[in-house]
Amino acid sequence: MTDLTDLGIAGIRDGVRDGSFKAREVADAFIVKVSQAKALNAFLVETPEHAIAAANAADTAREAGETLKPLAGVPIGMKDLFCTKGVTTTAASHILEGFTPTYESTVSQNLWDAGAGMLGKLNMDQFAMGSSNETSAFGNVISPWKRNDGGNASLAPGGSSGGSSSAVAARLCPGATGTDTGGSIRQPAAFTGISGIKPTYGRCSRWGTIAFASSLDQAGPMARDVRDCAILLEAMAGFDAKDGTSLQLEVPKWEAGLSGNLNGLRVGIPKEYRVDGMPEEIEALWQQGIDWLKDAGATIVEVSLPHTKYALPAYYIIAPAEASSNLARYDGVRYGIRDLPTGAGLQDMYAATRADGFGPEVKRRIMIGTYVLSAGFYDAYYTQAQKVRTLIARDFERAWETCDVLLTPTAPSAAFALGEKSADPIAMYLNDVFTVPSSLAGLPAMSVPGGLDKQGLPLGLQIIGKPLDEQGVLNAGLAIEQRAGFTARPEAWW
Repeated sequence: MTDLTDLGIAGIRDGVRDGSFKAREVADAFIVKVSQAKALNAFLVETPEHAIAAANAADTAREAGETLKPLAGVPIGMKDLFCTKGVTTTAASHILEGFTPTYESTVSQNLWDAGAGMLGKLNMDQFAMGSSNETSAFGNVISPWKRNDGGNASLAPGGSSGGSSSAVAARLCPGATGTDTGGSIRQPAAFTGISGIKPTYGRCSRWGTIAFASSLDQAGPMARDVRDCAILLEAMAGFDAKDGTSLQLEVPKWEAGLSGNLNGLRVGIPKEYRVDGMPEEIEALWQQGIDWLKDAGATIVEVSLPHTKYALPAYYIIAPAEASSNLARYDGVRYGIRDLPTGAGLQDMYAATRADGFGPEVKRRIMIGTYVLSAGFYDAYYTQAQKVRTLIARDFERAWETCDVLLTPTAPSAAFALGEKSADPIAMYLNDVFTVPSSLAGLPAMSVPGGLDKQGLPLGLQIIGKPLDEQGVLNAGLAIEQRAGFTARPEAWW
């Protein structure tokens, strides 16, 4: 029998349904894999009992002849940004160390209702702020990939969903949840050779998900391939009355609608994404992606998104501003740690708790956000950034007049070594240059692996779609996946 941990979500689901193996066998196999991969630091909390309970329920239902739930027998990893009832949830921050929610996030509840089990909570950049998973208060996540140059440098798995990308790439789970504020599903997916999709803003509820930037945060799936992402997204998505930004729409049958035949599809190539200094390998892969989509029947058109160059600075005003507001709740009073120096007053407690609890990157973004929201600078920075955001959204609207999806690189480079960019915040922020524009516009976007660079590291291609057109994004991703034939995987060293 094939190693069960080599199977993706669809393979596990179908195998449990037809009796090829039991759900408990699957859960046990992944639990062992998780326990053997401590060196990756992908999991903050392991929950084998949750995965076993869900697996036993699936096996019992099948033996009784009952119709199995959509994800029956599928164990997954849960990013530690989603509150899970009775299981520690920290957003990888010291300030929430020991916090155990008494409630379940809507996304995680949807997954449990669909029959999935949880292998554990996945490490991440603290409060989802980072592009390399180096800001976690509980240590760096390490990519399972290594360069083929004979060196032994530990590589970044991307961020903020680096624990999710590392775990899926290393076969510690068949799929995982991620969140994407400015690229935090797509960039780590590209770095580790897996697929990940950020759906349209509002497709997945934000209720019970620890907030970073409320107008940008969106949950999405990360998995081995496009089909597995479609399956997982169907279970995650749906209207939630508890979330005022949730879209009151039926969840489409994305898996059933998958097709790699793109006859009639118009694919836009935005000329502004050809940035100075882009590695030749990424330029070449982009052209290869264009050729693959042509082969699938698509028509290629050049489009212009003239305000793209302003997306990154606008994002790094809007997101920190919202973070400054959202993180004000962490004051040492209601939950999380409390640092109360002897004889200190309330203000001293606030200051000491936040100084001790927040990491450097979180503090940096809070300070930036507080500055741009201050009375003297609100109009000069925050208001202007929101105007730029509107212009960026209009650029996309005009592009849709001549195309149906856009194809771009996912990231401006392959994975870099841990520590390589951490001393230069601007260099780190530039990792999001291709992913931020679609986040500001609230559009669905996906990364799929397209090939390897000369050092043997994965490179991803990004598909951006019209609002609510996850199907078009998934189908274009499937067409690339079918032609790329990407089967590379990291060799186990951990």
